[in-house]
Formats: sequence, structure tokens, C-alpha cells
Amino acid sequence: MGNSLKKGWNTFFTDSLFCHAKLPDGFGVNLCFKDPGTGRVLRDSFFSRWEGGCGESVRADIRSLDGSYTRLTLSWNGSETVVESAADRDSCVLLITPVRQGQLPMTLLAVGTVLWNRPVCVRRAGDTLEAETETGLIRVYACGSRTEDPYAGLGAPYLALSLGRPAVISMGTERSEEEAREIVGAARERLMQEHAAFGGLCDAYAGIQSAVGWNTVYDPEEDTLFTGVSRKWNAANGGYMIFCWDTFFAAVMAGLFSPELACENFRAVLTRRTEEGFVPNFASPDGMKSRDRSEPPVGALALRMLAQRFGEEIPVREFFPALLEWNRWYAGHRMLQNGWLCWGSDPYEPRLGRYWEKNGVGAAFGAALESGMDNSPMYDGVPFDEERHIHRQADVGLTSLYFADCTLLADFAAQLGKFEEEAELRGRAARCAEGLSELWNGEAGIFCNRRTDTGEWNLRLSPTSFYPLFSGKVTAAQAERMLREHLYNPEEFWGEYVLPTIARNDPAYPEQDYWRGRIWGPSNFLTYLALRAGGQEDAARELAQKSLGLFRKEWRENCHTHENYNAELGIGCDSDNSDNFYTWGALLALPALMEDGKF
Repeated sequence: MGNSLKKGWNTFFTDSLFCHAKLPDGFGVNLCFKDPGTGRVLRDSFFSRWEGGCGESVRADIRSLDGSYTRLTLSWNGSETVVESAADRDSCVLLITPVRQGQLPMTLLAVGTVLWNRPVCVRRAGDTLEAETETGLIRVYACGSRTEDPYAGLGAPYLALSLGRPAVISMGTERSEEEAREIVGAARERLMQEHAAFGGLCDAYAGIQSAVGWNTVYDPEEDTLFTGVSRKWNAANGGYMIFCWDTFFAAVMAGLFSPELACENFRAVLTRRTEEGFVPNFASPDGMKSRDRSEPPVGALALRMLAQRFGEEIPVREFFPALLEWNRWYAGHRMLQNGWLCWGSDPYEPRLGRYWEKNGVGAAFGAALESGMDNSPMYDGVPFDEERHIHRQADVGLTSLYFADCTLLADFAAQLGKFEEEAELRGRAARCAEGLSELWNGEAGIFCNRRTDTGEWNLRLSPTSFYPLFSGKVTAAQAERMLREHLYNPEEFWGEYVLPTIARNDPAYPEQDYWRGRIWGPSNFLTYLALRAGGQEDAARELAQKSLGLFRKEWRENCHTHENYNAELGIGCDSDNSDNFYTWGALLALPALMEDGKF
């Protein structure tokens, strides 16, 4: 992609989709909108439904990752406005086009904004804005129906234009409306040509590109970029919220476009490790993180996929020590002598006294949260071992993913010449494989979670029961039963929309509440990878196509990439508990690209 993503103009300021930020300067131009009917000013906006009653809706449309072209559509109080941008390292052109107006046209307020408390001085200089930064002077120009609005209440210099006609905001070089249309149109055409290279899967590529691009923001604490789960989550948690397995999956998706961003995501999540060396469930500003629990160990899996794609561009040697430390923590805190692994939550002294330092910590609910499948029926009524701080239940999904983690890290260790570490990891993998074999339920014909105190089977099935295929230890007869009796069984997992996160015949399935029956991108993605690893190519291909069909339904209609989807309706908008622009919703589209050799 040429220049680093951390240089030039892009939408990487987390607080508003309409802020175009210049890195590394720390200056931004934030587009605000004033409704003449109410006098209200829309200062920031996200994709999710606005909670303050403002009533705006933002459509993601398409964008490049590097910010060379972006497009958003804002609907607010009867008006509709399209905002397009074209940018390179030193200049940026914003074309704001009113498509539908209310009784009176809105006012556009282009606000000069100091970002991340950088040493920037912004002032209005006649009809322009000027920003003095450490790298030089940046000028901001406006073209359109100029107006004045001294009552916007913004507290920073701004340029005001009436949106009775199109407006242009340009940074670096002054542009007329005609010039802006030409520049933006050329940038749009280049992006469309990029998409066209993917043929019938161009919408899958565009959807992943959009989800990753719009949810990627700059982290001034660590001087990194990272792809958050959504901007709404960032805003609700003081500036950012980095989740564990979400970020590793975001790194994989970023690998479609940029090894740089893939590595930035790895750094963002690995630098948030706890004092004990594990990657926490979440981390946010002020040192807030879940010191009681981690999340599914998918880091080595993500690293292997990226290393296979980009080779030496992925610094395996840099990431290996942190992943090994995390793997060792799991062995010491969640692994039993017989090779089973259980989800857990370790008590600790709160650092900040916040809600998630207390709620569920050192208890069964915290252990369920560690699974990443927070309210899954698999964990209903499972007792908690107060001494070891783990569920009294061996978990098929965790045991399978940990086996894969050990095996892949052992391969990396061999590649790096770390032979003692390789032997250590292969030893844990062997122990784990033995434990996994004891989770095969011959009567049910599938791998099941199992109580560690009584040996009783938990027959509440989720897609995690297919994860043992990662191990290479599943016999052909076992695999045949798993697929015939369960995966392809319409009473359990198959159907028009797949895969529900609890079997369709489970009493909790009709709830369609979060992990109680809805479809999630990571579950489909991991099951797809497990099927491929287990040599079930036909089943993997079918799952890829069904996942793509589910993704396309909301993407083509609304440009949504939902957190989760209704397993009966194939939509996400039926639930307020499904963020409509959540990064890993686009994971549903990735297997189809992999099947087509595009990843």
C-alpha cells in the first residue's frame, strides 16, 4: 500500500466517523451538521443506532483501507447527505452532497480539531482554517454556500456552509466543486476497479474492507493502529476497547489488504497482556483490563494464517514470546492433569473499582465470559471450583483450540530454532490430545463437554463440538458421524441459515438471544477452519457458501456487518443486542474468499 497507514489523512480518530485526521500531526477536520428546525448540532456519529434520541442513521457504503476513498450516507431529521473523501499523504478533499433536504437545508460545520492532545495550534484565518503542527502548516479551505453561525457552540474554529447545494472542504490545496468531483470520482473508480478484480466475490471483499477500515482507529497510548470491534464500544469505554480474540480475527481480515495493519493489531492486543502474562478478555484506558480471565487462544492460529500469506513480512520472532507466555499461562491456570481444559476466572484485587473488576470475577459467570460466548447455554448450571477458580466442566472448544495453539507454536519454535520450547509445546499438545480423546461421546456420536467432578456428559451442543477436527486425531468414522448426525442435521445445525450457536433442538434456541441460538461470525469461521484442517473439504465449502449468503443478506440491503444474526430470519436488525457494524460480522465473508484462493 505504499506509505505507512500511520502517515497521511484517514478516518482513524475514534470519536466520529466524520472526522478526517492527519497522522502523525494530530490535527483533524470534523464535519458537524446543524439542523435548522431544532437547532441541534450533530457533533459525532457512529453506525449503531444513536442512543441519545438524535435519530440519525449512517450507512457505511464503501471505502479503501488507506483512506484514498471513503463514502458515508447520513440520514437525519428528514435529510440525506452523502459524504465522500479522497486523500493521499498530504492532501484531502471532502465532497458533501445533499441528496434529500428537510424543510430547510442543514448547515455544515467543518471544525478544526486538535487530536490526542498533540502540540497543534488551530485558528481561523479569514475564509480558511490554519493548523500549525510539528510537521508544518496545514490549511483548510471551503467551497460552497458560505454562511456564518456564531451560535453553533463548538468551542473551536470552524467554517460554515449551507447545504442547499454541494460543499467542498479541502486540506492542503484549495479545490473548486468541479475539481473535487473529478478527484473524488477518480478515487472512487480506482476502488471499484480494485473490487472488480474479485469478480463474483467483489461484495465479500468490499464488505470486509469496509468493516475493517471504518473500525480501525489510532491508539495514541501505544502509537499503534488497531481494529476495534466497533466505534460504539470505544466511545462507551473511555476511548477504546480492545478485545482478545476479536482483535486476532481483525488481524486476519486485515491480512486481505495490509500486512502492516495485521501486525499493528497483533501489537495492540499483545501489549495489553496482564502482569501474569496472559492476553486479557478486554483492555481499555487507565490500565483497565480483565485480570481474572482471558479469551479463546486463537493468536497462533491467526499468526500462522498471516505468515502463510505474507511470509517474512510478518515478524513471527517478535510475536512468538508473548504467545508462548500466554500458552504457558493457560497450562498453569486452566489445564488439568489429564489434558482437559476448563474456562475460569481468577479473583484479584480491583485496581480502579469499576464494574467489570467485580461482576463475575472469581465466579462461574466470569468463567463463561472467558469463553467469549458469554451467555451460552453450555454453561448454564455448571458448578464452579472455588479452589482452582475454574468451571467443573472440561470444554471441548477450549481443549481443541489449545491443542492447535500448542501445535502451531511448536512449529514456530522449530522455525525459529527454539528447540527446547518446541519440545515443551509438543509435550503439552500430546497431553491435550489424550484429554480430547476422552471427550468423544460414542453414544451421541460427537465430542461433548464433560463434568470434571462426575464425568457426566453435557449434551448441550454448539459449533465448538466440531473444533476437535483441528487436532488431526478425529477418526474417519467419528468425523462421518459428526457431520451426518449433527452438522447436516436440520434439527441441530443445518438449515437455510447456519450455524446457530446452540443446537436448534436445545430449549434455549428459541430465545435467539446473543449466544443462545444466534449465528456469530467467529463460530462459523472457526468451524470452517476446523473442517478444512480435518480434511472435510466438501463440508467446509458448503459452510463457506452458506456463511457468505447470510453475510450478503444484510450487507446488500443495509451495508451492515452485524455482531450476530437471527438463525431463523438471517438478519441482525431484529435485536438491539446486535451491533450493526461490528468488525467480526465480516468474518462470514472470509471463507468464501479463501475457497476461491483469494486469501
